[in-house]
Amino acid sequence: MYDYLIVGAGLYGSIFAHEMKKAGKKCLVIDKRGHIGGNIYTREAEGINVHEYGAHIFHTDNKAVWEYMNSFADFNRFTNEPIAVYKDEIFNLPFNMNTFHQIWGIRTPEEARQIIDQQVEAERINEPKNLEEQALSLVGRDIYEKLIKGYTEKQWGKKATELPSFIIKRLPMRFIYSNNYFNDRYQGIPIGGYTRIAEKLLEGTEVILNADFFKDREQYFKSAKKIVFTGMIDEYFNYEHGELEYRSLRFEHEVLDTDNYQGSAVVNYTEYEIPYTRIIEHKHFEFGTQPKTVVTREYPEKWEKGCEPYYPVNDARNSEIFEKYRQMADNEKGVIFAGRLGEYRYYDMHHVVQRALEMAALEKEA
Repeated sequence: MYDYLIVGAGLYGSIFAHEMKKAGKKCLVIDKRGHIGGNIYTREAEGINVHEYGAHIFHTDNKAVWEYMNSFADFNRFTNEPIAVYKDEIFNLPFNMNTFHQIWGIRTPEEARQIIDQQVEAERINEPKNLEEQALSLVGRDIYEKLIKGYTEKQWGKKATELPSFIIKRLPMRFIYSNNYFNDRYQGIPIGGYTRIAEKLLEGTEVILNADFFKDREQYFKSAKKIVFTGMIDEYFNYEHGELEYRSLRFEHEVLDTDNYQGSAVVNYTEYEIPYTRIIEHKHFEFGTQPKTVVTREYPEKWEKGCEPYYPVNDARNSEIFEKYRQMADNEKGVIFAGRLGEYRYYDMHHVVQRALEMAALEKEA
């Protein structure tokens, strides 16, 4: 008999298992994939740590979270400075003075503000009814057309006029010459990859891979006093209130016989006609000098049963469905629903770490 069965060997499950093991609890961790680490899993290829499920850059303002992660790995000084390509033009991200100079040829914050204000005023949008109108009312026509419209429509699989305005509550614009994507105080990549962190977190804990919780559900329930479920909450309840909507991703990895393919870890492709949203060149996360390189093209896809869910679609319809599942979850004794899929909420890695530590602390006090 285990104290906890943890469904999912991703970041949340691994941290929770580690903390409960320290508290003297016996845990079993299972995962349907053939590896630990969930979406932060990294594998070695050509001497390069490849982020198998897309770019994962750790950043946080929470000193305790940063120090916790650094207790399992040394982090380098990588700073996320992605660039965007639109019809062979190159722009810096996030929207900053370099971006504004590239679009309009201006040099001062005052010039940039004037152009943006004029374009916003020209749209005459007082109450945005969809994402397109929301974006236009924030940044104007030029930035929207070149850097938001196509990328967003690819990412969500819908026209911007069909997406709700609240998806873009605000768009960060920095009137300084800085390409640092995150404002957080701490930022970096674990030297040697994320999988090493998962290995240390799960050291001494029993782990079963390629394990389908739903195929042996009754047996798993009998094996533990409590269950921590990090999978899809609607699947857990057999889609009783209907399927929640997710967005999926497909990754195409390629080894190239060159030491430097694009000169940046992340390059976004913002025009709709290019089917992938970005190309990741993994060696640049760790300042690699290997003779070859590995690149990954990231394709957004519609989620269907059997696909991997990556992003919850938190619109009004799905929020209404999720609320029904949340009420069921509250009444499900002995089960903790956690993480991006269990809570049907988008979390960055630092949020996941904090949530897992908070839940572990509550369980220790119980």
